[in-house]
Amino acid sequence: MTAVKPVVTIGVCVRNSAFTIREAIESIISQDFSHELMEIIFVDDGSEDDTLSIIQEYVLMMDIAAKVFPISWQGLGVARNFVVENAGGRYIVWVDGDMVLPKDHVRKQVEFMEKNPKVGIAKARYGISIEEDLFGFLENVAYVAVDFMYGGKCTSRTLGTGGSIYRVEAIHQVGGFDARLSGVGEDMDVETRVREAGWLLFLGSPVVFYERRRKSLKSIWREGVWHGYGGHHVLRKNKGAFALYKMTPIAGLIAGAWYATVTYKIMRRKLVFLLPLQYAFKRTAWCLGFIRSQTDIYKHYED
Repeated sequence: MTAVKPVVTIGVCVRNSAFTIREAIESIISQDFSHELMEIIFVDDGSEDDTLSIIQEYVLMMDIAAKVFPISWQGLGVARNFVVENAGGRYIVWVDGDMVLPKDHVRKQVEFMEKNPKVGIAKARYGISIEEDLFGFLENVAYVAVDFMYGGKCTSRTLGTGGSIYRVEAIHQVGGFDARLSGVGEDMDVETRVREAGWLLFLGSPVVFYERRRKSLKSIWREGVWHGYGGHHVLRKNKGAFALYKMTPIAGLIAGAWYATVTYKIMRRKLVFLLPLQYAFKRTAWCLGFIRSQTDIYKHYED
């Protein structure tokens, strides 16, 4: 019997996700899209916890074809290329280790791409779980505001891989992800190249996804520093990737106030008015990471 070629590849690139990976995998297994037309490619990027053993446990039980690539830590650019190079599907749906998909996510993402052949990348809408704590709620509610203001159309905004579906033809055309970008920013870089190659990027396809957000100011701060560190490398490669002034704490205050105003009209929850403070906090961390990255580069040249 001839094996059926998958239509969609689920790309799961993770590191140290033992506390959340089970929920992510179970949400993939629960998809109402034909499992025969799906495959999952796991890339464990040097986890130091039980992430890899949990993945292997599920692979033995699931009825979806799966490949597992355990690699030493090399960063997201390399990890995502493992998925791209081994994908058998026409599309890649990216699932982070802290994501949860509703059961119709993959089906609706594929249907959207089939109906829109000029779209190279489409981002689903953020959902908000009733189980989220204060910080997780504030993190997600800002994205809900972005979806409300800018979603449902093609965009020049940064999408990110989580919750996105990629057309494999488009990602192959631009040569995949930049393996030199070991931290964050590999998605922003590839989006720029996909757009320049003539493909459309769409924000707010008609389906949601959920992310388990950071639960403390310390973890939010560390994530912000990490994003700023990676952002410097992206900006060096793609000068127009984003406007640097938008990443300052003052810009964060303004953006947070705007998002709070929008989301309060939608949700009528006064907690959203903490968004300006949280965004200023995150932008301060981002700027610190950006400065650290510059300092490290200068030290490299001096050495």
